[in-house]
Amino acid sequence: MSAYTVSCENNILKVGNTGDFSVFRTFDCGQCFRFEPVPNSSYKCEFSGVAAGRKVSFAQNEPGEIFIITDKKADAADFGLWARYLSLDTDYDLINDAILENIPRGADREITKKAIDASRGIRILRQDRWEALCSFIVSQNNNIPRIKKIISSLCEKYGEDIGGAYDFPSAESLFAAGEDAIFSLRTGFRAKYIYDAARAVSGDSDFLEKVARCENYADAERILTSVKGVGPKVAACTLLFGFSRLDAFPVDVWIKRVMEKRYSPNFDFRFFGKNAGVAQQYLFYFERYLGGGQAE
Repeated sequence: MSAYTVSCENNILKVGNTGDFSVFRTFDCGQCFRFEPVPNSSYKCEFSGVAAGRKVSFAQNEPGEIFIITDKKADAADFGLWARYLSLDTDYDLINDAILENIPRGADREITKKAIDASRGIRILRQDRWEALCSFIVSQNNNIPRIKKIISSLCEKYGEDIGGAYDFPSAESLFAAGEDAIFSLRTGFRAKYIYDAARAVSGDSDFLEKVARCENYADAERILTSVKGVGPKVAACTLLFGFSRLDAFPVDVWIKRVMEKRYSPNFDFRFFGKNAGVAQQYLFYFERYLGGGQAE
């Protein structure tokens, strides 16, 4: 992984030497719910939203460089924050090689390689832990437009105004609001689960840190699933996108489909190794958005 080049102009950080990093694929693969494509952008691709308590856009014209447009004058010192959020500090070429390493040669390895090649440029965002937990509770039995609408309502009602946008509401604010108020935002059956998650996190300042400190995946999953409504899939999404546990492998209908349709019956996702979660994102994108390679 080569060193990045960083330059600042007004409120824009220009980052060069970013390899195959893709703004479009990273923000269009269903892993976060607070970013939207910018219509009529001056860039070929731009997604705008809120992260780390800041309004921010990530844009791209050509492979190899990205533009980070923030809500204040750009400072090269900010690069560390956004590099971590975008996983620019991680060598995905090494990860891609490691994913293939333990898969026996044959059709299973070939379909994995095809998914990697078709999805290159996706990075696992390092999202806020509480936001990830709450967001993926909202995602249960839901579609992406409705998930985004619910999260937007929660932010507008209970998040901090950061100047034309709203930060994600704290666990304390949602717990104080109460289950009925959360339900009134059309969260449905998820209201009681959001409320219980807010109770757990606001009532124990060390709750999320306990999860982060777990070396064993099963221990981290056990803590998260102590929250009402959090099962293995929501826990896996939370661990992958909120705790950077790349060994987490969320299984939804798309992953079930690709595993049943394209892999041999005896294939185990554990062949993907410690980067199974990255492989999961490639397979999800490959199957859902590219039709398993049938269309680009």
